[in-house]
Amino acid sequence: MTADRSYDIVLFGATGFTGGLTAEYLAQRAGTGTRWALAGRNQAKLEAVRERLAQVEPACKDLPLLHADSTDPASLEEVARAARVVITTVGPYVRYGEPLVAACARNGTDYVDLTGEPTFVDRMYVKYHDEAARSGARIVHACGFDSIPYDLGAYYTVQRLPEGVPLHVEAFLRVSAQFSGGTLHSALGIFADPAGMVRAERERRRAEPRPADRRVRISRRPVPRTRVAGGYLLPMPTLDPLVVERSAMALDRYGPDFSYGEYLAVRRLPAALGVAAGAAALVPLTQLPPARSLLERLGTPGEGPSAERRARSWFSVKFAGEGGGAKVVTEVRGGDPGYGETAKMLSESALCLAHDDLPPTAGQVTTAVAMGNALIERLDRAGITFRTLRG
Repeated sequence: MTADRSYDIVLFGATGFTGGLTAEYLAQRAGTGTRWALAGRNQAKLEAVRERLAQVEPACKDLPLLHADSTDPASLEEVARAARVVITTVGPYVRYGEPLVAACARNGTDYVDLTGEPTFVDRMYVKYHDEAARSGARIVHACGFDSIPYDLGAYYTVQRLPEGVPLHVEAFLRVSAQFSGGTLHSALGIFADPAGMVRAERERRRAEPRPADRRVRISRRPVPRTRVAGGYLLPMPTLDPLVVERSAMALDRYGPDFSYGEYLAVRRLPAALGVAAGAAALVPLTQLPPARSLLERLGTPGEGPSAERRARSWFSVKFAGEGGGAKVVTEVRGGDPGYGETAKMLSESALCLAHDDLPPTAGQVTTAVAMGNALIERLDRAGITFRTLRG
């Protein structure tokens, strides 16, 4: 059992950009009842983070610091044995993430990250889902902007539709934000190995059971059924629909026949064409080492937008749901998606796993399956709003 662990939460990666924001959020919101610690490989950098946190919350001056290195599996085993929940912001995950997932799966330790890398998520399912299910560990990937607004937004929408009937949900994202070097490097990693991504998805689909008496689909329609966002709409080839699909496969509440589509809404045609052209160009460019090297120089991991730029950032995801003759429109809305709100979502996910009364689950599970309404309520109280607009 994890109840006798030394720490409720250990944060691995606090010396990075998003990790630092996550540490600041925990310092302000974890509360005196949460035993938490920082972990990393550079003691001096960890001490600098702790010193900065103590200026926000004086009690953090004694925050424990643990040694952990993604290239040292023994150090990750020690962290996993000491914690009830481990947060990691150390990416790209396909390069650095597996040893910590393995340690948590072996030790029955809950795990959350902010990956948006489909290859990583699929490989971790194939390799560690069964072990985590046996040990009682909840391995919850994509607990940031990838993919909480979409996964919990679709779950929130489904609950406002009739039960036991076919349901269709579409999501429409509007966003204004600047992304960091770490996000850039993760994205380049995704585009650099499309064949590997396809292989990993096929291996997972062979290993993962699907519902015998229910149908779950990702809608590939280039034009949505329902438009609740103006402008030009582009399908989103991201991890998010795959996460929603897994939630729908696991939960009967999504009905006997569930389909989901996801779109980026862009107001102006030139911007829409630019997004589409840029995405199309990235795949072949990342296959060429010189071109990929140049792209990587556009951003350095550990760096991100200024506080002033983050304060101007925002996101809105509107959902159009229909089924059984009913229609509903909902919205998930928040501030800076990639950093401020991602740190909030990641932290509240860990706090939810550590402290809340949740349904029994284990193995690789989604936020909707593992935490559902408990996490929605936490996020809503923290300023990421879930609301029904119509229906």
